[in-house]
Amino acid sequence: MRSERLLRILVVIGLLQGLALPANAQEVDYVLGPQDIFNITVWGPGGTSERFTVETDGTFTFPMLGRLKAGGLTVRQLQDDLTGRLGDGYFNNPRVTVTVEDYRSQRIFVVGEVSKPGTYSLTRSMTLIEALTLAGSPTASAGSVALVRRRTNGEVSKTPVTHGGDGITEIRADLTALQDGMLSENPVLRDGDTIAVPRAAPVFVFGLVGRPGEYNVGRDATVRQVLALAGGVGPRGAPGRMRIIRTTNGTEHELKAGMDDPVKPGDTIIVPERYF
Repeated sequence: MRSERLLRILVVIGLLQGLALPANAQEVDYVLGPQDIFNITVWGPGGTSERFTVETDGTFTFPMLGRLKAGGLTVRQLQDDLTGRLGDGYFNNPRVTVTVEDYRSQRIFVVGEVSKPGTYSLTRSMTLIEALTLAGSPTASAGSVALVRRRTNGEVSKTPVTHGGDGITEIRADLTALQDGMLSENPVLRDGDTIAVPRAAPVFVFGLVGRPGEYNVGRDATVRQVLALAGGVGPRGAPGRMRIIRTTNGTEHELKAGMDDPVKPGDTIIVPERYF
């Protein structure tokens, strides 16, 4: 089914993007923030290895050097800063390594129709696909759109967005277009982003069926599958004259429906009575 194919593609693309850089290359570009825990190792004679926490003001205290800034710096920038300071009268050509032990300052939140909703550490530059992969990918009942809600503080974004008020910007990503290779639907995430994957809109069934009503069927259902959920066509039903009422861009259309035709979220299937 199309939904299963989408899940596989999201997982593969996410893995490929995650493996595009080795782990250490990804880590050195991580921007440190309050409550992050990291290790500093100074190699060579007289060297040291110690564990530090970024304080709420973005600083930490290093022996010999005193209070230093870490918040807002990448791991690479902190390494370079320490190398320069320690080489100025403390060590001869020091080699400094900074490694993050516990990522605590940057978080993203994934909610809605995913296998593992929750809070995830933003350990490096991460895209929507990678976040959805971490969260187990969209479920079969997910809609075709993912929403990235972001607090913008008045900044102007180059990404097509909808403004939700109170300084919140909502970026809409079409998962179907992303599946077809449109990476413009794959925004880069920021600290504090909330990714919401809504449930697909229900499909409505009326007329000569066993159980008229609304049904949540996901993105890839056919008329046959929806009718099965609705108890099938009744003895007096006319499957050859079924219709689908579909709204596209605010305009309502009526389509002839066959058993194997795809159904879209929000469709209404009507099964009329037989003439004879």
